[in-house]
Amino acid sequence: MSPLLIAALGALMVATAFLSGLFGMAGGLILIGVLLAILPLPSAMVLHAITQMASNGWRAFLWRRHIRWRPVAVYLIGCALALGLWSITRYVPDKPVALLLLGVTPFLARLVPKGIKPNPDSLWQGTFYGSVCMGLMLMTGVSGPLMDTFFLGGNFGRRETVATKATCQVASHFTKLIYFGGIIDQAASLDPVLALVAVAASMLGTSLARRILEAMSDQQFRTWANRLITTVASYYILYGGWLMFAGDSAVAQ
Repeated sequence: MSPLLIAALGALMVATAFLSGLFGMAGGLILIGVLLAILPLPSAMVLHAITQMASNGWRAFLWRRHIRWRPVAVYLIGCALALGLWSITRYVPDKPVALLLLGVTPFLARLVPKGIKPNPDSLWQGTFYGSVCMGLMLMTGVSGPLMDTFFLGGNFGRRETVATKATCQVASHFTKLIYFGGIIDQAASLDPVLALVAVAASMLGTSLARRILEAMSDQQFRTWANRLITTVASYYILYGGWLMFAGDSAVAQ
């Protein structure tokens, strides 16, 4: 990878980490879409995992006083169940499928009946969402849209939402790194220089967002987070659909 491309990716990582540091979401969703466009899927997953572990880990440290540990523990049970299942199948999706799943999941999550509104403090819901989110992460690289909807459905303030979700994401992305870096048949490796750039850029972007998050109200946080998720998800549906259509057209010709 050329120095210019590494520098461009570093700038993108700062921007997406800033976005995630501000809303606790969306940055990883944008980053994985770019990485899938320029790298093979396993390599994109590994680089994204390292970037997001750094970003979420630093975010969790900065807001450590606001972490809700019960939802984290229950969520990790679901992650462990999903990893066990996926380690047996070792499934790796095509890029169009991954992009379409990225876009569709936020809208599917919003179709959940109001009577079973997401509750991060619920034992069964935490396990269920942990399993589904981990499975989604191993197919698409992120579980952000569904996890975002899950945590926004709880009675958490903006700091608790950001801190608790970041802690869950560290474990999720570490699991993804293990899966795509060693378990699957076409396991990927990563340039150490690019990995260092990813870690530094993620920590910088996360730190820059802290003061702005402090100045926001909980209502502003929820409103803009939902708008951002909808916009990005809609783009991935269009992009994934176009790639699938273009691929089918090429096969037909």
